[in-house]
Amino acid sequence: MFNRTPSYLPGLLAIAAAFSLGACDSQSEAPQQGEAAQSAQPAPQAGVMDESHAGEVLPDFSISLPDGTQKKLAEFTGQPLLINLWATWCGPCKLEMPMLEQLAGEREGSLKVLTVSQDMQGAEVVEPFFEEQTFANLEPWLDSENNLGFAYGGGVLPLTIYYDAQGKEVWRMIGEHDWTSAETAEMLALAEG
Repeated sequence: MFNRTPSYLPGLLAIAAAFSLGACDSQSEAPQQGEAAQSAQPAPQAGVMDESHAGEVLPDFSISLPDGTQKKLAEFTGQPLLINLWATWCGPCKLEMPMLEQLAGEREGSLKVLTVSQDMQGAEVVEPFFEEQTFANLEPWLDSENNLGFAYGGGVLPLTIYYDAQGKEVWRMIGEHDWTSAETAEMLALAEG
């Protein structure tokens, strides 16, 4: 089963996740935010599932692609939506990306996976990362001003928020997670039923 957080603990989650999970703290300075993270990374640790925001609607923000295309988050409703906030300087975030790529491919048409970079350098660092990884199912969405990070309370990356087809939050995962696990299928079923 997966970890569920009681509704009275949301304020402690970011602190606990940052210290116990080895997640990236987006409030502290990154190593020149574009520098490569350590090349040898450990396997993902279990993040913390938080359901205290269940029922909240998608924030009214736009994200953009490097070519200038902009979309409001609401344009992605109609099917369940998984928004992953990440950065190129965040080791755990980079570990998750191939798993999110696989998930997006396996659930194409039934789940939209949005990976939204919080890198302040935007396309300058995100495009090379995507070119190197040759993702086929993910797009390099950008939020260089960190509007989403602030809307979600900021603090820890990776941060992944799951919405149902109507744009209502189901849960969020604070810290890293194995998106290829059987546990993930159980978690995603919470919005499919």
